[in-house]
Amino acid sequence: MLKMDRRIRKSQEAIKMAVIELMIEKKFDQITIQDISDRADVSRRTIYLHYTDKFDLLDKLIEEHIDDIRELCNSTDDDADYKDMGLVWFEYFESHSLFFSALLASKGSPFFRNRFLAFFLQELGDNVPEGSNQGLTDGEYVDIQFLGAAIVGVVEWWFKNGMPLPPSFMAQRLGALLEKNLEASGYTEHQIAPPSNADRS
Repeated sequence: MLKMDRRIRKSQEAIKMAVIELMIEKKFDQITIQDISDRADVSRRTIYLHYTDKFDLLDKLIEEHIDDIRELCNSTDDDADYKDMGLVWFEYFESHSLFFSALLASKGSPFFRNRFLAFFLQELGDNVPEGSNQGLTDGEYVDIQFLGAAIVGVVEWWFKNGMPLPPSFMAQRLGALLEKNLEASGYTEHQIAPPSNADRS
């Protein structure tokens, strides 16, 4: 049974790597299950045992990385600021550069960008101060949309230019820009703060 589990994991990793490599080469809409099967050296049946179709495969792959980033966010110190969080983000991006390059810097599906943006919007929105039970104010909503789009834009630039600057530099600059914009919008240090364990409990 253990040997079977190991074989299943190996097949799943081969399938994931295959779709990432293929997305670097061509648009996601042009990729077929047969392409993935050939590249991963597994049967089409094996792919369908784990995934409904290529969209389900991509969705699960994206969710896996987003869950990993969210877990890293949740494990940081409670007093972490945006520069600290930025370093966590960019170090993760660097260690999974092939995946993020395929989805952000090449001919990958725009679906990922929307999911990536949604992740940052959720991270920011979860930390808006609970001033009322009505959810976000119009101003907070606009601010969060701006900050989320800014983060995604910076990450896209980084990958499209071949990661020209180290994660530490990117974290410092992005963190400083986010804090500057929050201060200009009139937020205190406790408003739209970076995620922390305390916020998640």
